[in-house]
Amino acid sequence: MRLFVPKEIQSLETRVALVPAAVSKLVGMGALVAIESGSGMAAGHPDADYLSAGAAIIADRAAALGDADFVLRVLPAPLEEIALQKPGSLATGLMDPFGSRERIERYANGRITALCSELIPRSTLAQKMDVLSSQANLAGYMAVVTAADQLDSILPMMMTPAGTISPAKVFILGVGVAGLQAIATARRLGARVEAFDTRPVVEEQVKSLGARFVKIDIGEVGQTEQGYARELTPEQVQKQREGMAKVCASSDIVITTAKVFGRKAPILLTREMISGMRPGSIIVDLAAEGGGNVEETIVDREIVTPSGVRIIGWAALERKVPRHASQMFAANMVNLIDHFWDREAKTFPLKTDDEIIQGCMLTHDGHIVHDRFKA
Repeated sequence: MRLFVPKEIQSLETRVALVPAAVSKLVGMGALVAIESGSGMAAGHPDADYLSAGAAIIADRAAALGDADFVLRVLPAPLEEIALQKPGSLATGLMDPFGSRERIERYANGRITALCSELIPRSTLAQKMDVLSSQANLAGYMAVVTAADQLDSILPMMMTPAGTISPAKVFILGVGVAGLQAIATARRLGARVEAFDTRPVVEEQVKSLGARFVKIDIGEVGQTEQGYARELTPEQVQKQREGMAKVCASSDIVITTAKVFGRKAPILLTREMISGMRPGSIIVDLAAEGGGNVEETIVDREIVTPSGVRIIGWAALERKVPRHASQMFAANMVNLIDHFWDREAKTFPLKTDDEIIQGCMLTHDGHIVHDRFKA
């Protein structure tokens, strides 16, 4: 089976779908792996490393796409490249299924089986394939590091002959994968950390990391089967904002992590709330790519408000650490392939009755097959 990794062509993208160590494992399983020349350079992996791992280095992108049985990417495929894949082949990676109906239709029309990484079920069995979680871990870490670099003070408490420096106060909104990593990182750097989530069930996790869980009474709230927070009513949103505004006003760093897959990110911080924060404080909006949790956020920009608050809205902060982001992404890819790999036939048999495949398969055999996208 021929696997191909094309170079990511989005200007800000630094990751690569497979790193040399992952290539070595796939080659050992019997796969034929081809990498477009230069694909791993931004992540610190020159072509020579891929050659040593057993991959072929390809210069002709179009020809390689047409020859591949399985194409692995980080970002969604450019629309014009989907038709270059041969019928019956597979594709995987981030596909932004809610963002482009045309992309899904082109996969179906080309009779390509599209396995969408965002739709990998959030189950114990599929955890090792979960790209969203692995990348969110790094984004949570980078949110704290980025904020610390921009802050006009230090994070830990220091007792010196010149006096005592109080620790910085960090407020994390949303206690999912990114939020938990942000809490852990801020605590390791010595900050005093508070966190809020609409799901009371995460309070114990927050406390286990040494942070204080902020309680805001907004009434009945639950979570989805996938573990995400349920959408709030307008009345609940207002109560939540009033409670958060008080904590934000005393915080040096605020990190928002509330993404809603398939919908615009909810606004957590309004202009009024931001104006109540002290000059020089930092907000990092990890939902910037989805519209932002902060009313002032501009995606892929850093801005300073009239009141002196700095808002950082870089999309996919994990791109700032491409070596490890690529390592984790590649591990997810290899785990998906390895889970289904037929070692005798050296192929990826498509088990359409498997719950993991059913969960992430968008198109197959000329049709859109995922229930959420059929209509």
